[in-house]
Amino acid sequence: MFDAVANNITFLMGGFLVTLELTCFALIGGIALGSLVGLGRISKRKWIYYPVTWYVNFLRNMPLILVIFWFYFVMPVIAGRPLNPFLSAVISFIIFEATYFGEIFRAGYQSISKDLSAAAYSTGMTYGQTARYILVPIAFRRMLPSLITQSIVTFQDTSLAFVIGLQEFVRRTSIVDNLEVRSIQLFGFVAVVFLLSVLSVPKLPGTSRKKAESQVCYDRN
Repeated sequence: MFDAVANNITFLMGGFLVTLELTCFALIGGIALGSLVGLGRISKRKWIYYPVTWYVNFLRNMPLILVIFWFYFVMPVIAGRPLNPFLSAVISFIIFEATYFGEIFRAGYQSISKDLSAAAYSTGMTYGQTARYILVPIAFRRMLPSLITQSIVTFQDTSLAFVIGLQEFVRRTSIVDNLEVRSIQLFGFVAVVFLLSVLSVPKLPGTSRKKAESQVCYDRN
């Protein structure tokens, strides 16, 4: 019944590995940039706040597939040389997902009592030190459930990289399907793999939420 999958399992799982690599790079870069975007969104300095806000509003209203497409085809014109599809996809995901992670961090920053920041300033800490040692760590713990949810969405969205020819999991499945003509079997396998991957972390959000709630109570006390 699953002969098409069995005969091409090495090729298919190679594509799944590409999907995992793309997800990891996108999350690491997206969360790192998103933490800075979140700080920019709450900044009182207009020259920081307005450009960051424009960046967030512009990209969040664009389909991800268009961001991937235009970055891959426009950047070579600007840079003067072609881009590797994987590198192009990674950069596209980072700049796009950072807008969503940034809003998550912004909500986390704004949930922190201003007394904590005031206490930090009273000890002589600068804004950068306060953000690094207080705002970012506490916000990260509180927003971990939302971060995990957005990470899962990012993992699922990696299939959009097919538009630039990146041979990730879904793209390789399409290639095999063109040869084997076993669409239900092959894409059913893809669905099962994605489902099992997502279901492998079902308890993390709940556990993280309990830790976050404990942290909130601790901060208020």
